[in-house]
Amino acid sequence: MLAREAAEAAELRAHQSHPDVVALRVERVRTQVDRLCWAGIVLGLAFTMTNVQQFAAAGSSAWSLPWLAAWLLDPTVSLVLLAILRAEQVTARYQVATGPWVRRAKWFTLAATYVMNTWASYAAGSVAGVVLHSVPPLVVFVAAEAVTDLRDKLTDAVTAAFTEAHHRTVPHAAMNAGVEVHEPARRPARRGRGDHRRTSFAEYLTTARAAWCPGVMVTPAWVREVTGCSRGLSSRLAAVLTAEVAGSAEGGDAP
Repeated sequence: MLAREAAEAAELRAHQSHPDVVALRVERVRTQVDRLCWAGIVLGLAFTMTNVQQFAAAGSSAWSLPWLAAWLLDPTVSLVLLAILRAEQVTARYQVATGPWVRRAKWFTLAATYVMNTWASYAAGSVAGVVLHSVPPLVVFVAAEAVTDLRDKLTDAVTAAFTEAHHRTVPHAAMNAGVEVHEPARRPARRGRGDHRRTSFAEYLTTARAAWCPGVMVTPAWVREVTGCSRGLSSRLAAVLTAEVAGSAEGGDAP
């Protein structure tokens, strides 16, 4: 009885600690974070729509052409902002850095929404109105900035969870099967403050080449994991190694 329960528990634990299962749990958390942030951003933008319409209508009579056209202003700004955030959702997923104009466009749309939403309260000198109409745009602004970093860190968490679970389960399975296990290439040791020599791009690339094996997807996160390089350098290393892998696949040689 106990032996059967122990065997069932061991089988269940083996499935729960499988690297793909562990990574999937973190993926689900990332999905939940995305949905909650999107819900908050959309609700915040919807709250500002009426105030922006009143700002654009400027006292026009209801259902007149200027009054109707004023309803287009807030969606125009909000749709551009949502498009930027949607693009950042994908780039953060694969840890691809975006250019400075992306952040400028995001800040401009958020600033425009804030100004149009609070202008009437500032003009009327209503402190309560300023506070009330400042909260939703500022929440949207903070969420838009935070969600990008959260996605990036959750991507790192997925990679770290998979790697840790893989290192924990594969050696045990290999030992039980009598297979010799080769340790993965270790990242270069960090240099002390007294050593001013910096690791070169070629040295990082050599380390990444040694760590790569067929079936491994080369991503900036994986490059940082095996080399210990910086976030900015990992994208360049991943691009070079990916090109080498693709070229070697066509030529039939390993990188």
